[in-house]
Parts: sequence; C-alpha cells; structure tokens
Amino acid sequence: MAATILVVEDEPAIQDLITLNLEQAGYSPMRAADAEQAFELVRDELPDLVLLDWMLPGMSGIEFARRLRADRRTQGVPIIMLTARADEHDKLTGLDTGADDYITKPFSPRELNARIKALLRRRSPHATDDMVEASGLQLDPVSHRVSGNGSALSLGPTEFRLLHFLMTHPERVYSRAQLLDQVWGDHVFVEERTVDVHIRRLRKALEDSNHDRLIETVRGAGYRFAAAN
Repeated sequence: MAATILVVEDEPAIQDLITLNLEQAGYSPMRAADAEQAFELVRDELPDLVLLDWMLPGMSGIEFARRLRADRRTQGVPIIMLTARADEHDKLTGLDTGADDYITKPFSPRELNARIKALLRRRSPHATDDMVEASGLQLDPVSHRVSGNGSALSLGPTEFRLLHFLMTHPERVYSRAQLLDQVWGDHVFVEERTVDVHIRRLRKALEDSNHDRLIETVRGAGYRFAAAN
C-alpha cells in the first residue's frame, strides 16, 4: 500500500512540483496550503509522513510541528521540514521542535525521495516497499505476495496488511487499539474484537508453512510477531 504523504506548502508551483514527484515515486500525496487546512486533513486521515514548509501564512510550520508533537495521536508522524533558511541555528530550531529531518530549498527530487525513503524505513517501515523476511516467511509489498519456506501462501488484503505491520515491528507487543490505528487507520471505526478475527484468519493462512507460531498472543496486552521463534 502506497505511503500517504501530506505536503504542507503555500507556494502553488512548489506544491505542484513536489506532488508530481511523489506520485511518480509511487506515494499517495495529500495537499494543504496552510496549517489550518493541514489540521483538517490530519483529523480525517493520519499520514505516514509530513513534508512541512517553515514559512506558512498564519500559523508557521514550526508551530504546526510543535502541535503535532504535543498531540498523542499525531506525535509519532515523521516530519521533514522544507525551508529556505540555511543557517545552523534555524536547522537546530526545526529539529528541536520535533522535525525528523530538514531540507534546504532549492532541493532536487532525487534528494527529497532519498530523505523520504530513509525516514520511512527508520520510522514507518510498514509504509515502504521493502521486502520483509523472517524465519523463512517472506512478504513482498510490491507484488503483494507472501511465501513460507518457498511455498506461496494465500492471504486476504487485511491479513496481508496486518502481517506486514507485525513483521516490520518484530518483538513489539501491540494492543488491539494500536493495531486498529496502524493497520485499519485511525479514521476507521470498528470494534477492537475485529482484530481477533483477522489474527485467527492470519494464523490459519500461515499454518501450511508452520509460521502461525510466529503470531503470539500476549495475555492482557495484545499481539506480537516473534521473529526469532
């Protein structure tokens, strides 16, 4: 599934150029010309990454980043700051506010794509197209195929996304609510027990290759992918 990237940029020509570049790179861009519009988009759907211009009309990019980091729902969203400010003090200000990376204008599309890919790989590995493998279980986000010990396995779309997330976050325990936010999206309202249904389906799909044992139930906490099992 293509990573969703929110572009917050008030210059139409720059916004168009960035959006076109993102689409060509296989991402799903959303646009906002100011912080207020960006907040509306974030309320509806949590992006995988934010490209944020420092100088915005009304609320600055710095203040917008500060508010994202102060909100429990949005505090983990990766942020790349875009700005014409090049001195060290300004860079430190942007990073201290909560930005994960900082790109000085003008920048090349190749550099931007490399920074985005590196940050997603570090902060949101489930939003990349990198192949994932553990204990003979292999998942390819590009071809949307899963195999166990070399044999193809058949998974539904939700089970595929669930497995992708768990495999890219091994050994970490996630509650049902956290999995709903990460896999279904925090703007989708379904019962937490829905997660149990899809975990059962996922385990069933992994039984043929004996990889169902990798999906562990942690009593009273949630589920974990045990990569070393």
